[in-house]
Amino acid sequence: MNAGCSACDMLRQRLCALQKSVARLGCPRSSRPGLHRLPRRNSPAVCSQRRDFAAATRPLLAASHVYSQVVSSETHEQSPRDTNGASHPAIVGAPKLTFQEAITALEQYWAEQSGANCAILLPHNTEVGAGTMNPATFLRVNGPEPWNVCYPEPSVRPDDSRYGKNPNRVQRHTQFQVIMKPDPGNPQELYLGSLEALGIDTQAHDIRFVEDNWEAPVLGAWGLGWEVWCDGQEITQFTYFQQAGGLPLPHPAIEITYGLERILMALQGVQHFKDIQYTASMTYGELFMQTEYEMSCYNLDEANVEGQRQRFELYQQEAQRMLDKRLPVPAYDHLLKLSHTFNLLDARGAVGMTERAECFATMRHLARQVTGLWMARREELGHPLGTIAPPAEPEPITIHPEASTSGRTADSADFVLEVGSEELPPDDVTTAVSQLRDRVPALLDRLRLGHGEIQIEATPRRLALLISQLAVHQRGAENKLRGPPAKVAYSPEGAPSKALLGFCKKNGVQADSVFTEADSKGTEYVWAVVKQPGRATAEVLAEELPLLIASLDFKRSMRWRGSTAFSRPLRWLLALHGSTTLPLTYAGISASNTTRLLRNSSSPLRQVAHANEYRGVLQQQNIVLSIEGRKQLIWEAVETTAGIVGGELSQAAAQELLDEVTNLVEAPTVVLGGFDPDFLSLPKEVLVMVMRKHQRYFPLYKPASQDLLPFFITVANGPIAVPTVKTGNEAVLRARFQDAQFFFQEDLKRPLADFRELLSGTLFQKDLGTLLDKSRRVEELTGFLAGHMGFAEHQATAEAAARLALADLATATVTEMTALAGVMGRIYALRQGEQPEVAQAVFESVLPRCLYYGLAFSIRSA
Repeated sequence: MNAGCSACDMLRQRLCALQKSVARLGCPRSSRPGLHRLPRRNSPAVCSQRRDFAAATRPLLAASHVYSQVVSSETHEQSPRDTNGASHPAIVGAPKLTFQEAITALEQYWAEQSGANCAILLPHNTEVGAGTMNPATFLRVNGPEPWNVCYPEPSVRPDDSRYGKNPNRVQRHTQFQVIMKPDPGNPQELYLGSLEALGIDTQAHDIRFVEDNWEAPVLGAWGLGWEVWCDGQEITQFTYFQQAGGLPLPHPAIEITYGLERILMALQGVQHFKDIQYTASMTYGELFMQTEYEMSCYNLDEANVEGQRQRFELYQQEAQRMLDKRLPVPAYDHLLKLSHTFNLLDARGAVGMTERAECFATMRHLARQVTGLWMARREELGHPLGTIAPPAEPEPITIHPEASTSGRTADSADFVLEVGSEELPPDDVTTAVSQLRDRVPALLDRLRLGHGEIQIEATPRRLALLISQLAVHQRGAENKLRGPPAKVAYSPEGAPSKALLGFCKKNGVQADSVFTEADSKGTEYVWAVVKQPGRATAEVLAEELPLLIASLDFKRSMRWRGSTAFSRPLRWLLALHGSTTLPLTYAGISASNTTRLLRNSSSPLRQVAHANEYRGVLQQQNIVLSIEGRKQLIWEAVETTAGIVGGELSQAAAQELLDEVTNLVEAPTVVLGGFDPDFLSLPKEVLVMVMRKHQRYFPLYKPASQDLLPFFITVANGPIAVPTVKTGNEAVLRARFQDAQFFFQEDLKRPLADFRELLSGTLFQKDLGTLLDKSRRVEELTGFLAGHMGFAEHQATAEAAARLALADLATATVTEMTALAGVMGRIYALRQGEQPEVAQAVFESVLPRCLYYGLAFSIRSA
C-alpha cells in the first residue's frame, strides 16, 4: 500500500469521527458539501500521490463542514500559505459594487425603509474623527424631536496615518452613518436588510452582533451595543445612545456606523485599500493615495506643534465666545476644530498626560455647554420637528380556554417563558441565568404553585424558564389573624364593638366566626381564620413574571424606548402554560405563542402550539438551548477538528474563551482556517493575543509543544457557506497579523532602552510625575535594596532590568495590545542581546497579572 492510500485511510477515519461530532451538534449532513464525498480509496488521483498525512489534510478544512481534496498530479496543492496569499474572494452574493455605488445603495435603502425614512444628508464641512461627531448626530440625538437621517462621513484620525503603506489603515476613512430616533422596533432587521442591499448574502455569511460598549468621555457621551462582524471582520458599529453632552437622553437614538473601506475591500475581494474600485474607471488609490501620503507626512512629521497649540487656544476662545452669544451651532463647529487640533498634537507626540487631562476637561466642558444651549434653543423654537409620542401600551390579553390537553393532567401542565432580546453580552447571559435559578424556586413557593423540574437556560437572544407539570391553580391557604384585644372587641352586653367590626370588614369575615384566644403572655385577643382560595396560575404569573424580569440586574443596563431598562432591548415574549398564552405584558410587549429562530432562517418566526413543544421547535433549527450542552458540543467539535491537522489546544487558556464563545452563538458551527506560516516568525504571544482576544479564535499548537501551527478554529452561528466564512476569517486574521507585523518591525528599529525616554510624556500620578520618573526611581531603589539585602551578586542584573522594565509601554505593539506589557519587554530585550536573566526579570516585573501567570519567582525581579 502506498503512502497516499495510507494517508487517505487516516484522513477518512478522522473525518468520520468529526462527522459524528457534527451530528451531535444537530447540523444536517446534507448542508455540508463534501463531507460525505471522500475520494475513492483506490482512485488514481489518490494513489498516484506521495504525500505525508499533514499534506493530505492541508486543503480546505472546516470542522462542521470538512472539505477534503486529494489533488492529482495536474493540480496545484493548496497550502495555508497559498490560500492566504490569494486575493480575498468577493462576498457571496455581491454584485461587486463600486465605492460610490455602495454609498448610493445605502442612501436609497435607508431613505425608503418604513420606520426609518431617513433624510439623506451631506458630510460635515470640517474635520471630524467619526460620523458620531457630525452635528447631525451629536446635537440631534438630544431632545424630544424625532430624527431619522443617513449620510457618508469622511472621518479623519491623524494617529492612523501610515503614509499609505498599511493595506488596512488610513488617516481618512469613510463611514456611513444612520441615526434613528425613536427606536423603530426592528433596527437589527433593518440593518441586515441594508447588507442585502449591498449584495451581501446574510444566509451565507456569519453575521454576528458582538458586545462593544461605546464611550466618549470627552463628549460626555456613551451608549451600549455591538460590533457587527461579517466572517470575523468588524464592518459596523451598532449603538443605542444613552447620553450625550453629559445629559441622559429621554429618547435613546440608534446609531449605525458602517466602515465602508472594510466592507468594500471584502465586497470587491481586494487586499489593499488602494485597489478598491471607487468608480468603474478609477480606484481608491488613484483618487486618494497622494492625499493619504501627504497628509500622513503632515500629521506625523510636519504639523507645527507650537502653531497647533495656538490654534487650540484660539478655537477654545471662539467656541466660548459663540456660547456667550447663544449660538450653539458655530460653537460646536469650533469644538470640532479644537478636537482635530488636539488629535494632530497627539499624533505628533506632543501631548503629555497632564496636558491630555487638561485638554479633555476643556473639550468636555464645552461639549456640555453646547448640548445644553442646543436643547434650550430648540425648545425656544417650539421643537420644529415635533415631539416623540410615548410608546403605545399593548392591548390586554384575555385568557382563552385550553385549545389542547396534550401533555397535561387535570391539574397541571408544562410551562415555558421565553424572554427574547437582541444579543446579550456573554457575561450578562450567565448573570441572568444565575439570578433566575436563585429566584424562580422561591417565587413558586411564595405563590403556592406546585411544580415539577425547573430549568433555566439561555442563548444570546433568549432567556428561557421551563417548568414541568406546573399546577393550574394555586394551593388554597388558611391564615390565622389576630384582631383587637377581647376586652375592647365587645361591649359589656356582648355586642361586637366598632373595633371588631372594622377588623371583620377588613379581612372579609363575619363577626360570629371569630373566636378568642390568649397569646403567650396570657392576654386574650380576638382571632379569625381567613381562607384564601387559590387563583388561576395564569392570572398570578401574569402579575408576578413582569416583576421577576424587572428584578434582573446587569453591570450596565440600557433604555431603548420608554423607561424600561435591560441589558439589551427586549423584542418578544413567549409565555405558555400548556397551550394557553398567558396575559403577560412587559416593556410594551404582549406575550404570545411565537418564538424567533435564527435571523438567517427562511422562516424566522415560529408558533409554538404547546409548552412541551418549545425545545423541539428550537432544535429543528439546531438552536442549542442548554448552556452546558452548547459548551460541551463546541468543545468536542473543536478538539476533533484540531486533531485533523495534528493540533492540540491549550486547555487552561481555552477555557475562558470557550465560556465566551458558548454565549456568542445559538447554533454552533465550527470552522477551521489557516494562515501564512511566515507569520509564525512573529512572537507567539502576539499571534495568540490577536487570535484569542481580538478574534475569539482557538489557536492550535503542535502536540506536546508550545509551538503554534498555522491553523485556527472559529465558531460561527447557524448554517453558513463554510468556504466563504473560512476564507473571510482568514483574510481578517491576515490583516491583523500584517498590522502586528508592522508594529513589531517598527519597534525593532530602535533599542528597547530608547523607548524609555518616551515615557516622559505619560503621567504616572499627578504628585509623582511621569512614568519615566517612576522608572528612574525604581532603578535607584533596586540598586539600594540589592546592596542592603545581601543580593550584591544580582545587583547589576536587577538594575539593568529596572532600567528596561517599563520601556515597552512606549512601543507600538504594546500601545496597540496593552496586555502584552512585560511580555514584549522580554522579547525585545532578548532580540537586542540582553542577558536572559535580565529579559526574564523585565517580564516578571509586571506579575501577577492574570489567572494564567503566577508571581515573580526570581530574586532579580522580586
